[in-house]
Amino acid sequence: QMGLAENPLCFDLVQEWVLSNPKASICTAEGISDFRDIAIFQDYHGLPEFKNAVANFMARVRGNRVKYDPDRIVMSGGATGAHETVAFCLADPGEAFLVPTPYYPGFDRDLRWRTGVQLFSVVCDNSYNFKNTKKKPWKQHMKKLKKTTSESRGLLLTNPSNPLGTRLDRETLRSLVSFINEKNIHLVCDEIYAATIFMGQPDFISISEIIEEDIHCNRNLIHLVYSLSKDMGLPGFRVGIIYSYNDTVVSCARKMSSFGLVSSQTQHLIASMLSDDEFVDRFITESAKRLAKRHRAFTWGLSQVGIGCLKSNAGLFFWMDLHHLLKEQTDEAEIELWKVIINEVKLNVSPGSSFHCANPGWFRVC
Repeated sequence: QMGLAENPLCFDLVQEWVLSNPKASICTAEGISDFRDIAIFQDYHGLPEFKNAVANFMARVRGNRVKYDPDRIVMSGGATGAHETVAFCLADPGEAFLVPTPYYPGFDRDLRWRTGVQLFSVVCDNSYNFKNTKKKPWKQHMKKLKKTTSESRGLLLTNPSNPLGTRLDRETLRSLVSFINEKNIHLVCDEIYAATIFMGQPDFISISEIIEEDIHCNRNLIHLVYSLSKDMGLPGFRVGIIYSYNDTVVSCARKMSSFGLVSSQTQHLIASMLSDDEFVDRFITESAKRLAKRHRAFTWGLSQVGIGCLKSNAGLFFWMDLHHLLKEQTDEAEIELWKVIINEVKLNVSPGSSFHCANPGWFRVC
């Protein structure tokens, strides 16, 4: 199964911590004394210790170069629920978000199914390693969008990128913040892979750092989506976070969050775990080492049989180039090759066309 972005590489560290901290769970003999207090109704804003711990963890993942206000943290059932809530808050049915390709296929579901919001692809191809950093192409796409009668409400970014496994540099982020300010549209930054930067690679740069530097930035336009699914490898815990710099969005999202809260039992456990600074630092460091080692071993092995990959520095996957194996350079030929990989090689990888990739022959491998 190489089509699912799961991160089990540091489960042993989490399991060790749980065994060493039995009071963190209300379902152990040591923690049962807290059962009654946690099992009854809690503040829908979230347990204070949970919000504090998540805010501190978000800061530590970003090298403590920025701080987060616990009162701006809104819970959601994973990043899936967080994205939908943000879409409901920012756009009306028929309005659109610009999204650079290739992008995570789940966005077509998460942001659109119930909201009626549209996604408008901004094509980035392999001629510039899938980068699209200048203002001009974004402006051109906004003009195209108006011709379709859809109004752009914002720009959606994933940093580090899924599926590319690359982080955005400071110059690119500054350019995009400048663009959304100029056009007065929102920027939703999905940073759920923030702690997956490989050991030895340049640090992750959050959009939060950029707006700290830019005193002219309209913070009301900036919104983050975060979760513990990738950085901590806990997708089953359904811990999603909305962090908005816009008071109205925070208020609205908090009201809507009652339809997808994180269970109090999970909050209680996570708050204890993320408040253990020694554990958190060890986990972040060891995860970066293990991800780098796994990525290095896998891409080196592929290189020995003539298969290349986009140079990357983050994520739980890499972007593999098999265009030379296609019978012709079309999406149809890509799907034909994918079926061979699935049915004969018995590996599940994801074809680039499912990520709206403009160039046939690319595959995401987890």
